[in-house]
Amino acid sequence: MGLMFDPREVFQIAVRIEENGERFYREMSGRIDDEEVGKLFSFLADEEVRHQQFYRSVLDAAEPFEPEENYPGEYFDYLHSYASGVIFSQEAFEKKLNEIRDAGAALDFAIGVEWDSIHFYQELKGLVPKARQEQLDEIVAEERRHFVKLTKLKKERA
Repeated sequence: MGLMFDPREVFQIAVRIEENGERFYREMSGRIDDEEVGKLFSFLADEEVRHQQFYRSVLDAAEPFEPEENYPGEYFDYLHSYASGVIFSQEAFEKKLNEIRDAGAALDFAIGVEWDSIHFYQELKGLVPKARQEQLDEIVAEERRHFVKLTKLKKERA
């Protein structure tokens, strides 16, 4: 049997992703001149906070797991680096904030990040025990709802 990711670690990554998403949406909601996009981004920032709370509650209930490591913390470092480097890394966040000049660009970036989050969680689903896959399904469903709201608004603006 292959390596199984610790559900607690998956949910720690989920918390980090949601924290970064909240930061992006709050920053953009204050910078975008488009009222409808600003309202959606404010709503999504609040949703990210709610998701963080949900993921933290799942994290608190998850069972312990001791991965095989070459050095202490290696496993955590890998997962956190992956999440930080792929989805809303500080460097990418700052660069994107400086590049985004209008509502369309903000929507495009948000859509891309939600899409990346969906794929990230779908990939991890196969790496956690079956007993925890339902929880990851809920994460994917939440991210899909964000994706749909964003793409719908983008389409209305086209």
